[in-house]
Amino acid sequence: MTAINDLFTAGEFFLVIAAELIILFIGISFLVGLIREYVPEERIKAALKDRKYGMGNVIGAGFGALTPFCSCSTIPVLVGLLDVGIPFGIAYSYLIASPLLNPVIVLLLLALFGIIPTLIYIAITFTIAVISGILLQRAGYARYVKAVTLEKTAGCDCHGEEQPASPTHKVRFIRSLGFALSLFRQVLPYLILGAAIGAFIYGFIPEDLIISIAGPQNPLAIPVAAVIGIPMYIRAETIIPISAVLLEKGMGIGAVMALIIGGAGASIPEVTLLASIFEKRLVAAFVLTVIGVAILAGIIFQFLAISGLMA
Repeated sequence: MTAINDLFTAGEFFLVIAAELIILFIGISFLVGLIREYVPEERIKAALKDRKYGMGNVIGAGFGALTPFCSCSTIPVLVGLLDVGIPFGIAYSYLIASPLLNPVIVLLLLALFGIIPTLIYIAITFTIAVISGILLQRAGYARYVKAVTLEKTAGCDCHGEEQPASPTHKVRFIRSLGFALSLFRQVLPYLILGAAIGAFIYGFIPEDLIISIAGPQNPLAIPVAAVIGIPMYIRAETIIPISAVLLEKGMGIGAVMALIIGGAGASIPEVTLLASIFEKRLVAAFVLTVIGVAILAGIIFQFLAISGLMA
């Protein structure tokens, strides 16, 4: 009888969370489509060119946060920035911010975790994106960038066909809606998978087990979550609903955030593409940056939660 009740609980949770995620994702993706329409890649390159370090890194990270490219298209954009003469450190700030501050991730975090955790997440990841770009530039890591062209990094097309230079607002609106529906079709399996895994955890995994493995009292929970997030290669659309359940079940919020950042910041396909344009030392620096951000953010989140400074 208990198993039947658990199955009913899990099924009910699955239906609710799946419906919420679908509605949220379509709405968020439409807003993302509008951003893509009004902040094209060419405008990014023009704004970043001839910028000095410091403010240039801030602008680079800001554009990374505003341009929601998938990981397989972030790299061609990065190459495009480097090809037109954008300094390496500024381009690197863009590279770090683009996956971690993707509007889809940020708005899903806002919907599922609330405004305070989301603002803290944005502050930490944005700051690290800016600082890491400055530090690696000063350390001379620009010499580890290979001479590449856009064709070498082509692996997928997330931008679609070329569009008229000055479309009307109506055309932009329609294209944004088309983008949202197209993206939704691509990620629907991941949303369903995330909801299904979350429902299984919600209905069948005991809270005591999760607390013992990844609870706030386990000092290794945060670094382990940060490291395993990368090879897991679970898309943010999948890991965020799972993380919401893990948090509810007793997993420390620090470990939850470390898992999200690790998985979203350095997926295996992205690292593979980076290896085509970066030398091994620079690829390692990128992965270590993401892991460092994940661990630092996890520690800060956990400290704030334990101190009662975060509701």
